[in-house]
Amino acid sequence: MTDQQPLRFIGGTGSPYTQKMLALLRYRRIETVVIWGQPAAVCKELGIEPPRPVLMPTFLFEDNDGMKAVTDTTPIIRRLENDHKGRSVIPDDAALAFIDYLIEDFADEWVTKYMFHYRWHADADAENASILLPLAFDVSMAEDSLTGLKSMIKDRQVNRLYVVGSNDITAPVIDTSYKRFLAAMEAHLGSQHFMLGGRPAAGDFGLYGQLTQLVGFDPTPRALTHKLSSRTVAWVDLMRDQSGHEPKEAHWVTLEDQPDTLRLVLNEIGHVYAPAQLANAKAVVDGAESWECEIDGAKWTQPTFNYQAKCLNWTREQYAALSDANRARVDTCLAGTGIEAMLT
Repeated sequence: MTDQQPLRFIGGTGSPYTQKMLALLRYRRIETVVIWGQPAAVCKELGIEPPRPVLMPTFLFEDNDGMKAVTDTTPIIRRLENDHKGRSVIPDDAALAFIDYLIEDFADEWVTKYMFHYRWHADADAENASILLPLAFDVSMAEDSLTGLKSMIKDRQVNRLYVVGSNDITAPVIDTSYKRFLAAMEAHLGSQHFMLGGRPAAGDFGLYGQLTQLVGFDPTPRALTHKLSSRTVAWVDLMRDQSGHEPKEAHWVTLEDQPDTLRLVLNEIGHVYAPAQLANAKAVVDGAESWECEIDGAKWTQPTFNYQAKCLNWTREQYAALSDANRARVDTCLAGTGIEAMLT
């Protein structure tokens, strides 16, 4: 791939990770062609081996062996940093970049629990999603086809809620965590425009992707967000297209000068995401099919997820790669948040 060739990827409007990458590419001013569709079907049409697993978005990268379908937004963001210079979303300060990595990982792996839970737990939200998701791929779909797809999609996704740990017992935990997260966002966005200063980082786009659905797609979290955090609603609208923002290195706020409100976001990561990651990782090591732990004073049970154990390992690798001085700065920033337990 050269800078002159537009970057192509396959995605859907109801996919938070698609929205994450689309906004990031707009901000970075990388010429992009979006193919709205199902990655497996589009790859088949193009004669390309689909990725495994098949996820949205699926990027189509040229390499020495031809076109290759690639998924997983976090490494793709780092690949784009190498392929396209300027307007970086990774801070040069390694300590600050690590905090950004934590925020992006939290967005991708925990904030998505809010999204999936609200989309399929309540019947009104499930009805909404089961109609809009198929129409996003074919707005002119015949009514009888839509009726059949609606029922199939709703049944399948509702029956998959257990995968993210959503059930009647954990529903209050998820709801309370989302409300705390919104309070943290409301406070933090009152202090600065983006998570780490005056320019967006990868973590901003991770949060934005999930929030496009929570604020703009699903009725229950949309009402909650409008009630509890007007700044988050406005921020999501602004994050959609930051191509006109002119970032400067000075726009990053140093770790030591971050407003106290950043700690509210970090506290939520340590409070809910850290115990889940540790319990899941132990289950992977033990070969257990599911795990149970206490989160926010309640029992949380869900199937073991190998990918999230990999995420924890990658986080620990990022932490271990820091210099002694930068690791000390990070430790000072994270002290008392609960995130420390994830890093040892």
